Amino acid sequence: MSGIDWLGVVHPAWLWTLPLALLPWAVPGAAVLRPRRFAHLALWPADAASRALALALRAASSLGLAAMVLALAQPYRPAYEVQREGRGAEIVLLLDRSRSMDQTPMGSTGPMAGYTPTYGVTARHSAEERLTKAQLARRELSAFAARRPQDRFAMMVFSSRPLKVLGFTEKPAAIQAAIEAGAIGRGIGNTDIGAAVLGGLSLFEQRAYTGSRVLMLVSDGGDHLEQETRDAIAQALARHRVRLVWIYLRAPQSPGLEVEPGSDAEAANTVPEVFLHRFFRSLRTPYTAYEAGSPEALQRAIADVERLENLPITTTDTVPRRDLTGACLGLALVCALALGWAARKELPAWA
Repeated sequence: MSGIDWLGVVHPAWLWTLPLALLPWAVPGAAVLRPRRFAHLALWPADAASRALALALRAASSLGLAAMVLALAQPYRPAYEVQREGRGAEIVLLLDRSRSMDQTPMGSTGPMAGYTPTYGVTARHSAEERLTKAQLARRELSAFAARRPQDRFAMMVFSSRPLKVLGFTEKPAAIQAAIEAGAIGRGIGNTDIGAAVLGGLSLFEQRAYTGSRVLMLVSDGGDHLEQETRDAIAQALARHRVRLVWIYLRAPQSPGLEVEPGSDAEAANTVPEVFLHRFFRSLRTPYTAYEAGSPEALQRAIADVERLENLPITTTDTVPRRDLTGACLGLALVCALALGWAARKELPAWA
């Protein structure tokens, strides 16, 4: 394969036959109206239209031959990158896939709390109450991504270990498919939020900083992190200049992120959610937490993130390679039709 910056060909050997396109100019009378005998040529007036037509037919012949040769060589325009300026962010969606996300309906109280909503749900519960936290989170994240076409999204799911679902892209179909893929399989009981956060931050490695960056953690629980893990998270957030957003999907029986007045602050650290919130808040990088105990609260939290992260951003997009063989064949066909039309209009004899 060979080519230059703006044009390439798959079979360059065919280009050696391009000089054949000069044949209509080298052969007398080729591709023009056949000459007719006349008794005295001096009686003919100057006919500029005929000369122009003869030149046009020669040019059409040359162009058609050149187009056929190029079609055999299979030309293409190589892929290239373009930079676009807009408003938005690079956002990593980090979605909890633990068992509790599948089994605990948001906003449920009483005897229904904690049960998988597929079984035993009575008709008096609304359709929204029957949705699990994971289903509600995916629904709202899908709508959030659809409203932000300028953003580049990546996605990970996690329970005991993080799993990359999608690298950074701004293709809407890929983003929506990745969010939907978060429903595949069943969650397990163990959750390692520290490994998940580090995995999400690793997606920013070796990427040029082009604007606002967000790591959006969507989880219904906290975690006690080792000092080594806390240090690694703090360093990665600072190095990549990432804002951390934690949307805490709180069930009615779950603890809040803030310690109630008069409570023992040290004892509160035994609560994983409180411990994790305090650690995130102690970081020098931007951090925002939202407690979403109902579908409406989840919608408000995501809407607030949408307003927060809408800064200027530069994105690089790859324009795919384009095959030009069809265009060359089309040009050759047009030239052939023009020559055929001229041949049909030619008078076989003088009237």
